[in-house]
Amino acid sequence: MKKLLYKEMKLTAHPLSYFFILFALMAMIPGYPIAVGGYFVCLGLFYTYQQARECDDITYTVMLPVRKRDAVKAKYVFAIFIECVAFLLSLILTMVRMNALGGAVVYASNPMMNANAAYLGYLLMIYGLFHLIFIRGFFRTAYKYGKPFVVFTIAGFVLIGIGEVLHHIPGLTGLNDPAMVNAPQLVILVLGLLFYVGGTAVAYAASVKDFERIDL
Repeated sequence: MKKLLYKEMKLTAHPLSYFFILFALMAMIPGYPIAVGGYFVCLGLFYTYQQARECDDITYTVMLPVRKRDAVKAKYVFAIFIECVAFLLSLILTMVRMNALGGAVVYASNPMMNANAAYLGYLLMIYGLFHLIFIRGFFRTAYKYGKPFVVFTIAGFVLIGIGEVLHHIPGLTGLNDPAMVNAPQLVILVLGLLFYVGGTAVAYAASVKDFERIDL
């Protein structure tokens, strides 16, 4: 498994998968739908799948002395690695923004989503959707990636839109507090974490089942 993951990171991965981690820096942009940064992280991973398809990486991998389920696992672990690095960067920037810049006018009067615990929850939901819709969809055929990514894009931006609307609803304005963590934010964060973990587990199990029945 370690060797397969090393192959993913050194051979299969598109450079943009690493470069797009920097879109986590969008957490510092005021007046912008910053959760879009999570979408761009997933877009970077999409380029890796695109490159893998064009280079016939899947066929090459299953010709190695490895189980097909391990090939699927390596793909998921690589995606989780990229997402975790991006999430950690987002977490650090969120803490900086809330503790050192929470009182800044550009953030205190920001009508768009602020970087806080709820924002981190939305990021986890976006990553979970990527697993459930795109990676899961890719392994239905281990070849087609266009339609799954279009569906993920639609679902992802619907989720971002919901996140931008909720904090404008009376009683939910605390979701956009730029300096304090509160109960509504923690609810979104916990829901995001549960969705990410549960969605990834479901997507992985389904991907293994589909991939093992495909005759490459």
